[in-house]
Amino acid sequence: MPLVHPDFNPIAIQLGPLAVRWYGLMYLLGFALLWFLGRYRIKHQPWVGFTAKELEDLIFHGVLGVIIGGRLGYVLFYKLGYYLANPLEIFAIWQGGMSFHGGFLGVLVAMWLFARRYKKDWLATMDFLAPLVPPGLAAGRMGNFINGELPGRATDASWGMIFPQVGDNIARHPSQLYQFAMEGLLLFVIVWIYSLKPRPRGAVAGAFLLGYGVFRFIAEYFREPDNFLGLLALGFSMGQWLSLPMIIGGIALIVWAYRQQSGTRDFEQMKPARR
Repeated sequence: MPLVHPDFNPIAIQLGPLAVRWYGLMYLLGFALLWFLGRYRIKHQPWVGFTAKELEDLIFHGVLGVIIGGRLGYVLFYKLGYYLANPLEIFAIWQGGMSFHGGFLGVLVAMWLFARRYKKDWLATMDFLAPLVPPGLAAGRMGNFINGELPGRATDASWGMIFPQVGDNIARHPSQLYQFAMEGLLLFVIVWIYSLKPRPRGAVAGAFLLGYGVFRFIAEYFREPDNFLGLLALGFSMGQWLSLPMIIGGIALIVWAYRQQSGTRDFEQMKPARR
């Protein structure tokens, strides 16, 4: 017999008219983990070149980038026609509708503004941030699972799960948990271990791009496509098409980073010795 989703109450805490939702708490948990891990990197990895004050401002910029970029990404990538017809609903973020890829682009812009303000290198800023992000992604996917949203495709696997929220009594892949494991936990382990030693500028950010793109592309084979989009060209979902540039960009950034390092070393070796 298939498993049945527990159908959690999406409201974690009710204080009179104030309702605190699990999904919102997962966002807070994600940013709290980012702060904690960032403080750890600053203390134990001095080559990152950040201070605790700069970390706090980085998180502030990141929050704005995630919320604004995530919402605009959902509007542009997934339901542009609907929101063009109903422009005021773009601001109704409490109704749901956030895109990781849009949030990612929003964070890129936010980190550029942060780097400009503090006169830091933008790629070095992204290298510092990259290992801190996957735990927040894991928290967000757990929020999706609690809400019973973004369920997987139909399956006859023994771990298939019925989501009462869908209303069709079909066992589905718990794809939120797959993404929790791959985009969150596994990606964190890979990028964190890779960042434990100084790497060429841009390499850690490239590792995150490549890792997330690959894991998201795989997870999309188990996740039910949005019913208003379905599968697109070549049988890929929108999430897969948006992940391909991340995979290509990640590979290119890693190759560029190591070539830049090699070129710098060659130049240093060619410089005449000081007498």
